[in-house]
Amino acid sequence: MENKDKADKLIQAKKRVKELKSFYKHVAVYLVINGFFIGRRIYKDISYGDSIIDAFTEVSNYRFFFWWGIGLMIHGLNTYRYLFFGKNWEQRKIKEVMEKQNEHY
Repeated sequence: MENKDKADKLIQAKKRVKELKSFYKHVAVYLVINGFFIGRRIYKDISYGDSIIDAFTEVSNYRFFFWWGIGLMIHGLNTYRYLFFGKNWEQRKIKEVMEKQNEHY
């Protein structure tokens, strides 16, 4: 029985590491791609005669960054288990209710 628990924990740990690795890759791609596109748009604005301040404060340069950022935030919340009804939510709630019942008795 103990070996089965260790094997289950190992499988869960590997799954968790895979989720974290996927999120970190997503963050890296997000930063590289958006850095490139924002830099390109700012350079383009400056080359067309905008001042540096105007180019950096132009909201349209950051639209893609913003929307993808929302998706990245959702991915991060899911990865770090902050979604209310994730995969293990029901199990956590059952455990929480059982612990509260044990405290009262």
